[in-house]
Amino acid sequence: PSRWDTSDVAARRIQNWIYAWQEFASARAFAGLAPGLAERLAASIAEQAGDVRANLTPERNHRTLELYALFLVPLALPELDPDGELLTFAADQLERALRAEFRADGVHRESSTHYHLIALRSFVGARENARRFGLRFSPEFDAGLERACEFALHCTRPDGAIPALSDSDTGRYEDVLALAGELLGRPDLVYASSRGARGTRPSRRHVSFHAGGYHVQRSGWGEGTTPYEQERFLIFDCGPLGDGGHGHYDLLHVEIAAGGRPLVVDPGRYTYSEESPNLRRWFKGTAAHNTVGVDGLDQTPYRRGRPEGPVAEGRLLGRLTRPGLDLLAGEARSPVYEAIHTRVIAFVADRYWIVEDRLRGERPHRYDLRFHLGPEALGKTSVGSGSVRAPGVGLVLVPGPSLRLERGWVAPSYGRRVEAPVVSAVVEGVAEAAFVTLVVPLDARTPMPELTVRRRATRTAVEVRGFGAPEERHAVGWRVDARGLALEESRLQAGGGS
Repeated sequence: PSRWDTSDVAARRIQNWIYAWQEFASARAFAGLAPGLAERLAASIAEQAGDVRANLTPERNHRTLELYALFLVPLALPELDPDGELLTFAADQLERALRAEFRADGVHRESSTHYHLIALRSFVGARENARRFGLRFSPEFDAGLERACEFALHCTRPDGAIPALSDSDTGRYEDVLALAGELLGRPDLVYASSRGARGTRPSRRHVSFHAGGYHVQRSGWGEGTTPYEQERFLIFDCGPLGDGGHGHYDLLHVEIAAGGRPLVVDPGRYTYSEESPNLRRWFKGTAAHNTVGVDGLDQTPYRRGRPEGPVAEGRLLGRLTRPGLDLLAGEARSPVYEAIHTRVIAFVADRYWIVEDRLRGERPHRYDLRFHLGPEALGKTSVGSGSVRAPGVGLVLVPGPSLRLERGWVAPSYGRRVEAPVVSAVVEGVAEAAFVTLVVPLDARTPMPELTVRRRATRTAVEVRGFGAPEERHAVGWRVDARGLALEESRLQAGGGS
């Protein structure tokens, strides 16, 4: 019945009724609806569309969903909009919503990969329906759509799924990218949607979205000897919390994938329920992410919905790209504690990562560096002195902090969680601390590389030996200070050559 649910739920119902009706009507064996049902159904859709329009959500993804439903009604049932007023209203409001819902760099305002794709799906659907019915959106609409698709392209892992950043499920949206690529004349979107089978490969591998605060490193697009799905991938978060209540407390968090699967994962959202033991809080909290926790506290004080008061702030300190090397540096400051967290990520030779974390406080703290592994690592992860080995990945940490495995979870979809191990490296009782972690994709037969670290003031120099050939040696050095990020050394040597 009309007014039975909130306007966004009613909008979903309108869409689903229209889609179901269309599917039945297009089936060759369908003899038609029961006598009088078509008239009742159309009248109910008209009434519910009127209620949705009168109670539109003020902003963001629910509003977009509602407007898209209103856009579909006159296209599917033109007799309900004889003067075209509803169609004009919905199209105009979708134009406005696209401008309002995404940041200048194309990242959704809620900083959630899931809600980014859910909203984008409606806008791409509107654009395709406009094409089919001979309607036009403005050039500015297409430009905004392209920016949003650009983030969708680069945040998608090589295995075709999205990382579950902030309130997200993981999932696949190749159909959205494929359709957008055709509509916008973007063969690189088609390439990504088909994982290299069609289209033209994207021109960039290392991409920054500064307004949204997401930064991506990628070894390739399947153009060399590595298959598309096997390429290496990292996404780094040092941006705003996101509008509304969907942001997680995850500054300087990363997700890493290689070999056709995620290796260091974002656990996702799992639930919005706060019933005991309040797993909503666990999945949203800092400890459920691949970053450093301070004194067991969240970076931003926990609240189920929109935060009240100050929130943690992150900023990019710099990015440097050279042949065989991409460096990222970011900083996180929290209103909960005075310690400042700086993270440097070096992607070396398109093969592995070096992650440096520095914590600077004015008093002693407990610092907990955490890496969440996938469910397949449960019962198959071993912890040694300063190293961890799990299926598909090895971690080497210097200096050797106290390492242990904890119980955690990964939620591949809403309401579903599976147990997964968490690597915890703890240093406590100090005001300042530093961790350097080598994250290397490797199979069970490959020996762990050796990691050597030299640190002085704001400078760090790292040497990695034994990755691949025994004589292979990589040396990288950087500096992070008030001037930003600077590269001081880069020597990638293998078998006597470089």
